[in-house]
Amino acid sequence: MSPRYIARSPKIAARKLGEEMIVMSAVDSSLFTLNEVAATIWQSADGRTPLSRIVANQVCEQFEVSEDEAMRDAEEFVAQLSGHGILMVSDQPIEDKSGGAQ
Repeated sequence: MSPRYIARSPKIAARKLGEEMIVMSAVDSSLFTLNEVAATIWQSADGRTPLSRIVANQVCEQFEVSEDEAMRDAEEFVAQLSGHGILMVSDQPIEDKSGGAQ
């Protein structure tokens, strides 16, 4: 399986409230409340780090969950948010508008 890279869309509004992150899509006004695990993935979505490394180095380390279980949940989370235009997903690093990696 090739690596998948994720990046936050520039078409969102986000605010951290306590341990949760609130994210709203400017495209369709979808509102999401992210728990601690989802917020960790969200904050790590820099377009340069593969999702598998985010899961292994961030999620599994911080939340004591198996890598297989964490990866399944992360893929479901990414699919949901990318479907609303909140996360961008690619099989190669995602470049920002200025031409450099995010």
